[in-house]
Order: sequence, then structure tokens, then C-alpha cells
Amino acid sequence: MDSDAILVIGLFLGVLAIPALLNSFSEGAPPRSAAILVMIASVLIVVALYQKPSGYRIADIPGVIVKVIGRVIN
Repeated sequence: MDSDAILVIGLFLGVLAIPALLNSFSEGAPPRSAAILVMIASVLIVVALYQKPSGYRIADIPGVIVKVIGRVIN
């Protein structure tokens, strides 16, 4: 798996963690599943950053997401 796909998966899991965090805090429950999602997303993003020597700029991320989605669809 290349670094672009790892980055997109990490970002996707990070976005999924937001509703889980909000749900846990609104119910007063400990955010265990959300914390696990955040940790997995963080690890995936860090791995993607280490695998790509030139790194990612913020402006590059939408293009990377579109490129990975395009590869999945085709």
C-alpha cells in the first residue's frame, strides 16, 4: 500500500472519530472507541508522512484524496 492510500485511510478514520467523540461526550460515557479511532488514524497519518520523503503540504491533500478515490473507482 502506498503512502497516499495510507494517508487517505488515516484521514477518513480521523473524520469518523469526530461523531464518535461527540456522542460519547454527550452521553457522559468514556470515549473508548473514539480514542482508539483517533490513535489508529494518528498512526496511519504518521506512517504516511514517514513513507513519503518529500512530505505532504496542506494544499496537496485534496488532490491526494481525489487521486486515491479515482484509483479505487477504476
